[in-house]
Amino acid sequence: MALQNPINLNQINQLELQNLREIVSSHKLMNTKLNEYASMCQDTQLKQMFSQGAQDANTTAQNLIQSI
Repeated sequence: MALQNPINLNQINQLELQNLREIVSSHKLMNTKLNEYASMCQDTQLKQMFSQGAQDANTTAQNLIQSI
């Protein structure tokens, strides 16, 4: 699901752009960590929960990247 209103780079300042970069970076890190946690799980429900969280974090990061 893409963002409803793409971000216009002409309307944001450097601080806002840096904040967006940090948010994207944080979601990429969440994706990596949650995938690692999922790989260590024996319980299928817990594994699925971590995998879904990783996928959601990746989707959010990609949506932000595409909207910038």
